[in-house]
Amino acid sequence: MELYRKYRPKRLKDVKGQTEAVNILKKKIEAGSIPHAILFHGPPGTGKTTLARIIARHVKCSQYDFQENNTADYRGIDSIREIRNVIHQAPINGQSRVWLLDEVHKATNDAQNAMLKLLEEPPDHVYFILCTTEPQKLISTIQQRCTVIRLLPIPPDDIEKIVKNVCKQEHIKLSDKVLEKLVEYAEGSAREALQILDKIYQLDSKSEQMAAIEKASVTAQVITIARQLLNPKTKWKQISPTLKQLENEDAEQIRYIVLGYAKAVLLNKDTPRAFRMIEAFRDNFYDCKFAGIVAACYEVIQGG
Repeated sequence: MELYRKYRPKRLKDVKGQTEAVNILKKKIEAGSIPHAILFHGPPGTGKTTLARIIARHVKCSQYDFQENNTADYRGIDSIREIRNVIHQAPINGQSRVWLLDEVHKATNDAQNAMLKLLEEPPDHVYFILCTTEPQKLISTIQQRCTVIRLLPIPPDDIEKIVKNVCKQEHIKLSDKVLEKLVEYAEGSAREALQILDKIYQLDSKSEQMAAIEKASVTAQVITIARQLLNPKTKWKQISPTLKQLENEDAEQIRYIVLGYAKAVLLNKDTPRAFRMIEAFRDNFYDCKFAGIVAACYEVIQGG
């Protein structure tokens, strides 16, 4: 099992780096007033779905009654209608039913409007937990009908504690330098930190581990691609191997990193190629996903 799944916190007291969010939830639990609609928003890998699963346990939802939907894959109104058709059914093996709607900002406007009816007056045994990295893309009435809880990037000290704890449990030895670099490249994401650890801990030498951290980090790989795109001498055969390594990553995360890099370059220097990068990556890739990333890179390369 992947380390980030194996060591996913199961209790609020085990969640690191989200003091404000945890305190809000503790008060709701202690008061016996867990909201039937919660919206968690924050950067990737900071604990949104982890907190959702913890809440599900507190409302005594069994694994059979916990439904996790990635809205990026089911964006249309039909998915919401399917939920509406079964929402009144009693739990199979517990006291409640929980729907976790991840990446909910990727739902179409029609689907979001249909979602409003679900959130307005859900049955007593039903809870909706929405997770998103981009709350501004939700219609405002969805946020108004939810208890909104913000998650922040996890501080480096807490990322270090998480990694050290996993290393202790797994009998993994990391040098201070390797640990420092891993924490830096995790960029506030516990999931990213443990995914990197998964890829490097079996390597023998410190130098191999340091090199592997740079290679394993999605951000570092995308920055490499952005630099290649900016260079007019780059050929397609030079960029495609790095792209292949990112095929299973979130296309929108890749797009934002490239846009951020190109924007920073263009603001500091008159660089037409940076402008072409922004043009190629300015629209989302919700439907075409990674194929859109490939096409955008090819467009920039072929544009000369």
